[in-house]
Amino acid sequence: MMCAATAGQRGRRVLLVDHEDAPGKKILISGGGRCNFTNIHTAPDRYLSANPHFAKSALGRYSAQHFIALVDSYGIAWHEKTLGQLFCDGSARQIVAMLADQCERGGVTLRLGVAASDIEYGDGLFRVMLGAQQIAASALVLATGGPSIPKLGATDFAYRTAKHFGLSIVHPHPALVPLTLGPDDALFRELSGVSAEVEVRCGKTRFREAALFTHRGLSGPAMLQISSYWQHRDKILVNFTPGLAQGWLIDEKRARPRTMLRRALAQQLPERLADALLDRLGVQGELGAMTDAMLRNIEARLATWTFAPSGTEGFAKAEVTAGGIATSDLSSRSMEAKKLPGLYAIGEAVDVTGWLGGYNFQWAWASGWAAGMAL
Repeated sequence: MMCAATAGQRGRRVLLVDHEDAPGKKILISGGGRCNFTNIHTAPDRYLSANPHFAKSALGRYSAQHFIALVDSYGIAWHEKTLGQLFCDGSARQIVAMLADQCERGGVTLRLGVAASDIEYGDGLFRVMLGAQQIAASALVLATGGPSIPKLGATDFAYRTAKHFGLSIVHPHPALVPLTLGPDDALFRELSGVSAEVEVRCGKTRFREAALFTHRGLSGPAMLQISSYWQHRDKILVNFTPGLAQGWLIDEKRARPRTMLRRALAQQLPERLADALLDRLGVQGELGAMTDAMLRNIEARLATWTFAPSGTEGFAKAEVTAGGIATSDLSSRSMEAKKLPGLYAIGEAVDVTGWLGGYNFQWAWASGWAAGMAL
């Protein structure tokens, strides 16, 4: 919709096709129905890609401030939540309505509830079958995202079409997705519903946000963020006490030696989580009965707890897809295919994946605008 509106308002004749019966279905469910439409801290280093520099051009030319200005021009009220995330005060429907109006202003023709098929190219034209009707155009934009959340109609259509025209695909996999735990960590699956602020680390990447235990494993913002960096058989390290200085248990022992270890930990963490951690550590008793070395070891274990996820909850629960159409085959300025002028790919279909918190929407707006300006 962003690309179509931009091109249409530049005088291009645009047909926007969606196999769903209404536009913007992923927008409608985002942000709990309030659409986390951008992030004021958007920067290229908040994105994963085989080419970490690819997103710089589009993000630099169409920034979060540009989209905020568009939202403001429609009188849509919004607020900032944590870490620069912007949400509608009202409903995500306002963003869809805004984009629909932008398309209307550009004279864009919408064809909903019809699937594109049999896409071919020849004599400078792309030919696409829409049901029994053939449509021809000098340019074709792939803006169908990845296979995340298939119940909303998501498919690998963009990848199949790109491969048909000789473009490479970086292996697609679920991102911003809950992690599952194996039988060795069944104790933690029993904490379903318990949440705590943690710092989670995988390799050199770390995030400090809330983690949520589920009946299958680990979720919440911190775990969704780290899932984009996690690979099968990787371990993740969790600091359950990120706000506490080294030696906090020893300080507590000095001040209140009769305090039970369980009580000291339960003052910092949800009780059920404190119990589970101590059960796994196999320690109990009064702080005063424990040596400083023992307490330092407990602190270290709590700050570097190791999980070995068994997998993820897959595309069904993934907010986005990592991987996709290789950036090496696209122009970073126009999003046009280098091998086939007139073919473009934008948004989630491309191997550019943002952090949680509005970054993927901003990539959609920016890449859509870049292609719309080039058409």
